[in-house]
Amino acid sequence: MIHQAIQGAAAFDCQSCGACCAFSRDWPRFSLEEDAALARIPACFVDDEAGRMRCDGDRCSALSGTVGQHTSCKAYDVRPDVCRECQPGDEACRIARDAFNL
Repeated sequence: MIHQAIQGAAAFDCQSCGACCAFSRDWPRFSLEEDAALARIPACFVDDEAGRMRCDGDRCSALSGTVGQHTSCKAYDVRPDVCRECQPGDEACRIARDAFNL
């Protein structure tokens, strides 16, 4: 049973996925952040007019790497609440993974 749980968690390894960060330009919207928290995000990753992370197409500009292979977040330590709320294997994660056939 424990072995199956470990395998399930490994199936949702964020650093070999990144689908949630490239799924939709409408998703990384700021919601509950205070101004001080938003100010910590490097300006090059923020779309002030839209109130979200800046995107290149549907992909968050802070996402580095290749979706489905190896990814990382250039703003991980100061990422917004919406990014923190997405958890490996949750519904949002699975929707994004399905869109990339992962």
